[in-house]
Amino acid sequence: MISAWVSVIVMLVVLVNEVKNEDVRRPCAHIQTPSSVVALGSPVTATCVISDNCLQAIGQAVRVEWRLGGRLLPSSPTANQSDRVSEVVIPSFNHTRAFLTCCVQTSPSQVVGGVEIRAGYPPEAPQNLSCQTNLTTPETLTCSWAAGQQNTHLPTQYTLHTEIRDSNENFIYKPPTDVHHFTIPRSGFVLYSDIKIYVKASNELGEATSEPVVIEPISAAKFDPPRILKAEAVPKRPGCLRLSWSLSKHQVWLLDINLNLEVQLKTAESHQWSGPPILVSRVKQTRPLDQCRLLHGTQYCARIRVRHQQSPWSEWSSSQCGVTLETAPTGRLDWWMKLSGDPMHKQLNIHLFWKPSKQFRANSQNVSYIVSVQKAPGEKGKLCATMGSYCTFQLPGRAKRVYLSTVNAVGKSPPTEVRIYKHKALTVISDISAVPQDDRAFLVQWKNTDISSLIGYVVEWRPLLTTDLSLTQFEMADRNQSSLIITGSFEPYKPYGISVYPRFKDGIGLPQTVNAYSRQKAPSMVPKIQIKKMWHSHIELTWDEIPLEQRNGIIQSYKIFYWDQKGPINVVNADPQERRVILKNLKAVTVYEAFMMVSTAGRSLNGSRIHFEIEPFDAVTIVMILIASGVGLSLLIIFSVLTCFSNHKRLKGQLWPIVPDPANSSIKRWTSETSQYIHPARDRDEPNPVYLSHLSFLDLPMKLNKQEDDHWLSSTEDTSDLGESICGSPFIPGYTGSNSDSVPYATVMFSDPCSSAKPKESNVYLRSESTQPLLETEESFSPEYYQNMATDGTPREQCFFGPGHDCVVEEGVDPVIIWDDFPFLRALAMNDTQND
Repeated sequence: MISAWVSVIVMLVVLVNEVKNEDVRRPCAHIQTPSSVVALGSPVTATCVISDNCLQAIGQAVRVEWRLGGRLLPSSPTANQSDRVSEVVIPSFNHTRAFLTCCVQTSPSQVVGGVEIRAGYPPEAPQNLSCQTNLTTPETLTCSWAAGQQNTHLPTQYTLHTEIRDSNENFIYKPPTDVHHFTIPRSGFVLYSDIKIYVKASNELGEATSEPVVIEPISAAKFDPPRILKAEAVPKRPGCLRLSWSLSKHQVWLLDINLNLEVQLKTAESHQWSGPPILVSRVKQTRPLDQCRLLHGTQYCARIRVRHQQSPWSEWSSSQCGVTLETAPTGRLDWWMKLSGDPMHKQLNIHLFWKPSKQFRANSQNVSYIVSVQKAPGEKGKLCATMGSYCTFQLPGRAKRVYLSTVNAVGKSPPTEVRIYKHKALTVISDISAVPQDDRAFLVQWKNTDISSLIGYVVEWRPLLTTDLSLTQFEMADRNQSSLIITGSFEPYKPYGISVYPRFKDGIGLPQTVNAYSRQKAPSMVPKIQIKKMWHSHIELTWDEIPLEQRNGIIQSYKIFYWDQKGPINVVNADPQERRVILKNLKAVTVYEAFMMVSTAGRSLNGSRIHFEIEPFDAVTIVMILIASGVGLSLLIIFSVLTCFSNHKRLKGQLWPIVPDPANSSIKRWTSETSQYIHPARDRDEPNPVYLSHLSFLDLPMKLNKQEDDHWLSSTEDTSDLGESICGSPFIPGYTGSNSDSVPYATVMFSDPCSSAKPKESNVYLRSESTQPLLETEESFSPEYYQNMATDGTPREQCFFGPGHDCVVEEGVDPVIIWDDFPFLRALAMNDTQND
């Protein structure tokens, strides 16, 4: 930039000097150099010759100064007036472009001459010369090359030279300066004749020539993208796809040329082209191309590109799709089964899921699946048929396994056996977690407590916002695994339930489940805060649960921010499971503001504000609370005292009932029908007061023999129902046997019905089993005999309920019974009288 300004100044000075001296037409001085273009870094010599008519040097000795750009250079002194010459030597010229000026020392110094010197390097030979033929109309041959690696700092001119060998024609093409390519017109080459091409580069310091290349223009042609006309199955050749193709419309005239062709294939469901291209050599566009070793009954998409010999490959054609021939399905299916229903009533619902295994081949575009109880699927044993990958059915009868088959238009696959495993209440999995890897994958990890009986795991996942079980997916894991990466199309901000089930030889254990999101963000809403309870300096706030579809992530925390007009902001964290919080130490008669912030792993969202005020307790409220408490406590004390010291027998009987013991009781004081409601007076002879509910009567339709009698007496079954009277009790109105609340302690059995004649055999008395607990002194289920004392004090022992060791009933002697002392037994006499 400085050298440019200096040159301008020099020119202006020279121009001004020429204008001042109208008589002088020649420059005041002349600078001579060997060349104005030199090699960069080489020495430069210059001579300044001052003319005789230079006004600044007339009649006086002059002193010349040299300047390179703005820098002063040393020079030799001038001679006498007739020899006004000055010379300067620059040892190394390191500027690519600079002005060298000659000045006369006057007051001030004046520029009398100047010259521009440029420096650079000679050109290098062009590299990487290549040519490509364009076969579209008009046909051309475009060649390009690369300049040398070194910058010459000088303008370089390139020339393209061609020599056609068959015609001995030579052409030279001159592109613009510093342009590294040129397009040869159709008249400058022959498609099927070799042509020699090279490039020369030249500048002011020299020239260089590239290595020549010899090409056949047709072999250097880059073809347009070809076209696939049709993709179809090959008849009688399953797994083959036939491609009919041609060159572009502008190049279709090249019928007889042999081309190299590359093919790429992919299934219709794939998003990427699989594997390296398949090379096919020396093909013509008139002959179709067959690609084999493909999956049967599968839709493939194909694309191709072409070239001639070593020419550049054309761009890829547009894809075309076709389906190979169908065959019967092969391989097995991976399956997963879940049970629901009531196994006790043999009503089990089977939810069966499946997916293709690595060995499975559908060999068709349209397949259906049949679940059957028979190996050969038919209408008789078919449980369900579907085109999906999920089926629900009821397990028939005692079936232990079902069979899953794949069917297409050609045939069916070998059946996959599905054993019906029961769920076991075993938990061996803990600490399950699911970490998103990206939008399409989760890393599921778990721990196990016991793997000795395990054979593997099942990792199951499904979206939680839908109940469609057909969206359930699963993956099998080995027993030694503790993690698995699951992949699929996971929607962001949507919850997924991921479960890990342990697999045993004879069943499926209990799963561990975790909810996961591939991506999280702030919830779509914040629940409204509700005031549930308020008391002195405390307030309880609650809120509803955020709907699952609006969470957008796993709720990590609820935070309540509250403050008054003068105090600081307080923050309380709430348990996400409880959804409640209690604010404490609040000031009375103070208005508070509060809002909630809900956070997920993505972001947080703030809710709307609420206002509340703590009201103080007044004196009237406190007095009323104290009075109510005192009255309640006084009533409780009074009731307790009255209960403890009361002589009311019925009240005591209700609070502390006396449990009778028939084995140690007396029926002497059974006086009337109402005696069952009255406690007998405590007597020293009867330490255990008696309370019997009633007697019941049971008539037997036939004579009891010894064996039958022993059967009844020795029966260990519950005989409480024997207390139900056939004829009814004369003492308890409305008695209905075992439906009554009272419990019989004795049952009187007759050998004849109530309406029959008086039996000759003596009556049998049995004691029934009671659900009422007896006293601890009772040890045997067999009733002991009971002794009753006469009212006159004379001991007269009578046996009523069984013989004892000292009380034996004399045969043929009818004992005299004092019925007035035994009102309950009087009923027996009445019953006998009625039977008579």
